[in-house]
Order: sequence, then C-alpha cells, then structure tokens
Amino acid sequence: MSALNLAVHPHRRLNILTGEWILVSPHRAKRPWQGRVEPIMEERIAAYDPTCYLCPGNERAGGIRNPKYDKTFVFTNDFSALLPETPIAEERINDLLMAKGEHGICRVVCFSPRHDLTLAEIEASEIRTVVDMWTEEYKVLGSSPNINYVQIFENKGQLMGCSNPHPHGQIWAQSSIPTEPAKELTQMSQYFKTHQSCMLCHYLELELKDSERIVCDNQSFVALVPFWAMWPFETIILSKQHWGDLLEMNGAEKEALADIIKRMTARYDNLFQVSFPYSAGLHQAPTDGKKHPEWHFHMHFYPPLLRSATIKKFMVGYEMLANPQRDITAESSAERLRALSELHYKKTKKQ
Repeated sequence: MSALNLAVHPHRRLNILTGEWILVSPHRAKRPWQGRVEPIMEERIAAYDPTCYLCPGNERAGGIRNPKYDKTFVFTNDFSALLPETPIAEERINDLLMAKGEHGICRVVCFSPRHDLTLAEIEASEIRTVVDMWTEEYKVLGSSPNINYVQIFENKGQLMGCSNPHPHGQIWAQSSIPTEPAKELTQMSQYFKTHQSCMLCHYLELELKDSERIVCDNQSFVALVPFWAMWPFETIILSKQHWGDLLEMNGAEKEALADIIKRMTARYDNLFQVSFPYSAGLHQAPTDGKKHPEWHFHMHFYPPLLRSATIKKFMVGYEMLANPQRDITAESSAERLRALSELHYKKTKKQ
C-alpha cells in the first residue's frame, strides 16, 4: 500500500485540544483561491453614529448614557445572558431531565471610540489598551469565588450575528467551565499527567520546526493554522512561553500580543478585500482556585469565509450528523494567509 499523502488523500485529523476528529478531503479543492472572487461594496460607516448605543456619550437601554470615552470602555451588558443573582440550584427528573442554575456576569468591551474601525484598522498601541482591559477584567471577575471561568470573545460582522458594527467584544464570566474550555482542560490535563509537560508547548515545537502552517510570529507569539483546523482559514495564536493567562505577561509581552492580533486581523481583511467576519476568543486557565500547570494560553479565530467575500463554509449535513469536514488543507490555508500583506487594503488604496 502506498504512503498516505495529506495533500491528496482523504484522511482524518485529530484535534488534540478537544479529542475530536475532522475529515479532510483535499482532492475536492486543491487550490481554494482559484475561481471567481466576488468583491462586495462595503457600506461607508461614519466615525461617530448618533444612533449607536456603543458610541461615546450616547444613550443605551434603560436610559444609561455612555461616558465620552476616548480609549477602551467596558460596562455590564444591558441584556446579559448570565445574571449574578441566579440561584445555584438543580432540578433533575429520572436522570433524563436535568437543569442547573448558572451564576454569572456579562461585560461589553468597546475597543475604540471610533465607530468605523475594527481591530484590523486601529493601531497596535490601541489594541494594547484592549489587552490591558481584558487583563483587568479577567483578574477582577475571576477573583470572585462564584466565577470559575472567564470567557473573552469577539463576534465580528453580520455574518457572525453581530448587529452593531462598532468595534467591541464581550466577556462572559460564569460559575461553570463551559463545554469547549472543559474539553481542552481534559485533553491538556491528560497529556500533562502522562508526559509531565505541556501539550501545547510540545505542539508548538513541532510547528516551529516544520513551519508549513505558520502564518506570522514575533518574539512572544505565533499565529498559525492548526493541523486540525475546521474552518477554511481558522487560526490559533499560541504564546511561545508557557503562560496560563494574561496575568503572567509583562508589558512587552502584552504589546507583542497586540502586535500579532493586529497583523493577523489585517491579513484576514486583505484576503478578500473585505472587513473579514469571524468569532475569536482567548482561552485562559480556569479561575476555579486550582493550580493549572497544564494550561497554555491561546487565542482562537474561527472565520466562515471560504472562496470570496460572499461564499462561506456551512456546517451542515455530514458535519452536523457525523463530524466536521473540510476540503482545503490547513497547509494550503496557511500558505495563502502567509503570502498576504500586513498593510491593510484600505491604506493601500489610499496610497
């Protein structure tokens, strides 16, 4: 039998962070960037929108008015999915119907006072202020005895269900460890127990040695398309040092995180010359009061676009009933992203 060629033959890849498998069918789309690219006319957005509930000085729900902030701004979500006064009670019927109260707090982080800019367009120094805000919120929220996990994330673009273009993200802090981080905790803990060392540290060593899936890096972080990527241009940012959370990073290291977020999001926008939609989030150590030497800081980017600004990857059929599947390989996606400029396409058009 001939050797398996990952660039040609259908195969499965293991996601070491979740323990789940993905089917890769490279023979169906060997060159994903060939074919029609469909540019779209983006709506021109003003720097300030008097009707936006996130802009400085504007009124939010219930008559609350934002301060005239000039950097980042954080507030408790007016329509929180989690509430701090929820009783931690449980209902169970015959081990078939189960429900548990979930205590928590939801915060909104406005990245910039500018209504018309995204992380890809603001300066790295401004992203650094966002990183500082994330750090402080993780510290304060995670210090509560009722909070065992703090999830920081951003949904960007209407395609990801974001109805307001003002650059912002969210922080949900809750009493349980959510499903995805819980899967990662299990995987990292099992590896640490077996090898007495960090799974993602070892994985990063392999990626740095191979370099085929690396998009860009700096002194403290690497952005790459993970071997097990599910979405067409999915990436993960990994810290080169073994940190569990933002609190372990110094000023220079937070600047490096801001730098690589800026470079990665600019590449995304440049891919199809559009404000690239995605869901992204930090995965940090749980705040459950336990030590987590197995946990390695990382940030996920899950973008849905496939071939152009208007063609997206859907998770349907086989993906919903069996397991995730992709046609383009992680290696080809990384090659495409790596070749892109880090100068935002809007700035290129102005020159």
